[in-house]
Amino acid sequence: MYYEMSIAGLKRKLPICKVTDDLYIGAFIMFSDVEITVRCAEELLRKVPEFDVLITAEAKGIPLCYEMARQAGTDRYVVARKGPKLYMDDILYTDVDSITTDHIQTLCIGRKERDMLEGKRVLIVDDVISTGESLKSIENLVERAGGNIIGACTVLAEGEAADRKDIIYLEKLPVFNPDGTVKE
Repeated sequence: MYYEMSIAGLKRKLPICKVTDDLYIGAFIMFSDVEITVRCAEELLRKVPEFDVLITAEAKGIPLCYEMARQAGTDRYVVARKGPKLYMDDILYTDVDSITTDHIQTLCIGRKERDMLEGKRVLIVDDVISTGESLKSIENLVERAGGNIIGACTVLAEGEAADRKDIIYLEKLPVFNPDGTVKE
């Protein structure tokens, strides 16, 4: 089953995937799709407030965050990693319970990333916002690093996230019943 939609003026078919017995979602994957990544970055940059640095969670938001930074002419973006790396020090950690992962994950940033965020206008970037759990975790890291969150943006606002007033998004993505029909 697929859900066809227009995203930043481009048609895409999203595979419908099971989350629970009665909840299915459309899987939006930007990896390997340069055209959609470039176009979504262009469209989001037209909508977002002025920023100093971008941040996203590892991994699916990385291509979008990079492309937004490139198009904006900045070399400043941060990736909250799913685990500490040998080269990271003075690490801040937070937990995230994402709808698309079957276990609690950890996100972290090191001193280098903390220094990039401290006192800066920070824009949070994600590919899809659904429950908002990943967003909350990144907000936690940015606030603890001393950054000033000026907004959060995403390509798709899934389900009830489309009703939120605190995120900027390009398109609404419904959630689905097991038979592939849109859940009301």
